[in-house]
Parts: sequence; C-alpha cells; structure tokens
Amino acid sequence: MENLIENKLLKADQAFQEWKKVPFHEKKKFIAKAAEIFKNKSEIFGEIITNEMNKPISQAVSEVEKCALMMNYYAEAENVLSPEKIESEYKISEIHYVPKGVILGVMPWNFPFWQVLRFATPAILAGNTVVLKHASICFGSGNAIEKVFVEAGFPEGVFQNLEVGHGEVKEILEHKTIKGVSLTGSEKAGAEVAATAGKNIKKSLLELGGSDAFIVLDDADLDEAAKVGALARLQNCGQTCVAAKRFIIQRDIEFDFLPKFIEEYKKYVPADPKLKTTKLGGMARPDLADDLEKQYQKALDNGAEAIIPLERISEIEFNPGLIRVEEGNPILQEELFGPLGMIMIAKDDDEALEIANNIPFGLSNAVWTKNEDRQQFFIDNLESGTVNINRMTSSDPRFPFGGTKSSGYGTELSLLALKEFVTAKTILGK
Repeated sequence: MENLIENKLLKADQAFQEWKKVPFHEKKKFIAKAAEIFKNKSEIFGEIITNEMNKPISQAVSEVEKCALMMNYYAEAENVLSPEKIESEYKISEIHYVPKGVILGVMPWNFPFWQVLRFATPAILAGNTVVLKHASICFGSGNAIEKVFVEAGFPEGVFQNLEVGHGEVKEILEHKTIKGVSLTGSEKAGAEVAATAGKNIKKSLLELGGSDAFIVLDDADLDEAAKVGALARLQNCGQTCVAAKRFIIQRDIEFDFLPKFIEEYKKYVPADPKLKTTKLGGMARPDLADDLEKQYQKALDNGAEAIIPLERISEIEFNPGLIRVEEGNPILQEELFGPLGMIMIAKDDDEALEIANNIPFGLSNAVWTKNEDRQQFFIDNLESGTVNINRMTSSDPRFPFGGTKSSGYGTELSLLALKEFVTAKTILGK
C-alpha cells in the first residue's frame, strides 16, 4: 500500500479517536454548516457532475440541492443513539450505541454527490470517520466533497477522498483501521467487497442493482402514469438503480396506455447536457453504451420485439429504445443501465405480481391503481425494499432506503441509518 494511502487511513483512525467523543448536538452543527455550503454552491458542484458523467445540468444541480436537504434532515435529527435505559431486575440495564471507527465508502458515478453523502452523513453523525473510494471518473466530485467538509470545520481526517482504483479496494478494506464498508454498485462488485469484508469480520452494507417494475393496472390514471413512467425510466439517461425498467401493463389497457407512453417517451431526445433545458444527456462512458447495445441485441436475439428501436447516435448518446419482452427472455435476469425500457403484459393482478417478483433483484417497485384493496395486495406481496403507489421511485431522507434479494442489504437514510455502523453495547450491573 502506498504511503500516502496508509497515512490517510491512519489519519482517519486518529480523527475517530477524538470525533467519537464530540457530543451528538455538536456534530449536527457541522452537518448543518456543510449542508449550507452544498446549497450555496450547488451550481458550481452541478457543473462538476455534468463534466464528469454527462448528467444534464438541471438534474446535476438538483442532485446537489437534494444532498443539502438530506444533510439538513440529519442536522435536525433526534438523537436515537442516546443510551437507552431498559426496565429489568438489574440496577443498571442500558444499551449504548458505540461507533465502529473508520468506514470505507465505495461509491459509483451515476449520482456522484448524492450516493457519497447519503452514506457518509449518518455514518459520520454516528461518530465514525469516512474514507471514500469514488468511481475513477468522479475524483473531482470526491475532492470537492472533501473540501466542503474542511470548509465546514470538521476536524481533519473525518472525511477523506482516496484517489485509488478498483484493484486497491481489497487491500484498503483489509487494513486494520477499516471497521466497515458501504458499497453502492453492481452485484459483482458487491459480492467481491462483501466476501472480503466477511473474511475479515467487518460490517458491510450493499446497495446494488435493480430491475424495478412499474405496474399499470386498468383503473390507473393512464395519462399521469405515462408521463411519470417516461421520466422514471429516462431520468439520468436511465442510469439509476431504482429507475423503472420493466413496465408491466394490464392487458385490458394495453392499447390505451401504450400510445400515451410512447408519446411521452419520445419527448426525451439527447441534447447538450450543459443546457438547462436538456432532459436527456449521454451515458457516462462509451464502454457503458457498448454494453447496453449488446444487451439490446441479446434481448432481440431471444425473442424481444422492438417497439421503439434503440438508436445509437454518438459514442455515448442514444435515442431511447423500448422493447416488448416475454417471460423467459434471459435479459430479464440482467439490469439495463441506460435508456432502454421493457414492456411486459399481464392478464391480471396475480400475473402482474408474479412477473414483478420473478427476477433476482428487489430494490423498488411502483404500482398504479386507485383501488385501495389492490394497492394493499401489492404492498403485502411485492418483494422489494420500497413499494410506491401512484408515483415513481425517489428516495427521501425521512424514509429508509435499501433492497432485498440481489439488490443488497442494509439501510440508508432515515434515523435507522444512524445505527448501521454502530455496535449495540449492553450494560448490566447490580
């Protein structure tokens, strides 16, 4: 391990020894100051995001503003980590929540500020320190975030960005100073990191891929579902874990809904991401566009029908595609990370549920119906970390976020996230 990285890890551990002693209400003041900086500099940081991964500038600025909103939520949070007194026959019976230490964050490029801060904010507020391994195209974002923590007055070493490649993650995770890891990324990357963490008896939190269902039933508001559905698939050029990827349409409304959906879908046309009017930019890298083309062809080779052909118009840009897919197509076992959506037809609620659950992933699903009994049926039976009723998936700081099955484990956001990287320490005495 390079001396520079070794020194940063040791600095993070030294910072932890002091940071863990800072009272919760004092830590919140640092969080609030950082939130203020992110809000005031959202345009500047938005430009960094757009330059690094081609996100339309309006979406990039909104991402930074959402980070400020989330951090303000934690700046006002109840201290759920206060010692809990438990009624018992003992004179002393308490639960103390003790921060674990230095936590490694392995974060992706698709939301280069949000993903980092969504993990780091509650971890740091809980008393841990953080070192970040960001995606290689987002080192600028990682450095910018570190500078905000410094500007906000956090003690040196509480948050540090490491400019390292994927190949160095294993060695860093195995280092004696690292006590846990949070990864947002692919199923493959998550499996590798979790295996290393498990081998070294270290806590891991994984937020992995998804192939979320967007179920439209015959009593839905079809105009609204079509409009929201197009956004749910194509926001951030479709490069979102919780994007709607499989549109499961009840057969009775297929010919009413699809024309509306196609009309909305075709409104997304690639344009200069630096223009505030742009809704669809290019993908983050040419190799990712190559992968999407291969998946598109694989789907067609296995019987999928092109409703709107996926058309590549540059190294990283596509006119978005839409395909009709039947159960059994191997593409359904993969995640489409780009502007390509799938249409599936279900005869009734039971079949829609079966199709929705019949994949390895379980991140977030959406159901469109006005009937409360039907809503409850899907709430009770969908296999996912989140169920949305008559809305698209979007994370909210107040509510827990995480998946099940191959979409990962652990909780981000909400007050529950404050307890992800702490040890519940039992205190008993006579």
